[in-house]
Amino acid sequence: MIKRIIFIFALLIGTTACTNADEKTNHVEKEIMSSIVDTAIFASGCFWCTEAIFQELNGVDKVESGYIGGEKPNPTYEEVCSGNTGHAEATRIYYNPEIITFKELLEVFWKTHDPTTLNRQGNDVGTQYRSGIFYLSEDQKNLAEEYKKKLNDAGIYENPIVTEITPTSEFFVAENYHQNYYNQNGNQPYCSFVITPKIEKFKKVFEDKLKK
Repeated sequence: MIKRIIFIFALLIGTTACTNADEKTNHVEKEIMSSIVDTAIFASGCFWCTEAIFQELNGVDKVESGYIGGEKPNPTYEEVCSGNTGHAEATRIYYNPEIITFKELLEVFWKTHDPTTLNRQGNDVGTQYRSGIFYLSEDQKNLAEEYKKKLNDAGIYENPIVTEITPTSEFFVAENYHQNYYNQNGNQPYCSFVITPKIEKFKKVFEDKLKK
């Protein structure tokens, strides 16, 4: 987490004021309103990593990084990183269910992070890095719980899955500099040493689901 904050401070130099969350959300809605769209919200550690992975999937129109599951309205990145707001770093995924299903998104979710480590992904430690599925319908809830049970029953992981499956709450879009982060900052050390290896592994496993 300390390394990530150092990178953020460096990136913030010269950054202009952020557009507020409502304006960003409205912009996204205008971009995607012409297509058939469903929404999924996942938390699986650093949202830079999660965003970069789901952006590559065919059928995914847009991915937003943000914060969910906490108590403080409109939290900042620094507040979330303190671990005191209760929020998780998360991604809101807009997708076309005629091209990729929620079940397929779940498969990518489970296979691209460790769902057995409580409040931790690698060297990123804290409640903000917890694993979570924030469902928007009973169908999403049932599919997530069924998938989690099957993985646990099959003993796919050495330890039990600790992913929380909870109803969605207000999603706060993160600051502008977090959006599309990996694609714009791929040479940053955290991206090079942490995200790039995950992306390369992901692409090998899900080659048939990638955008052409």
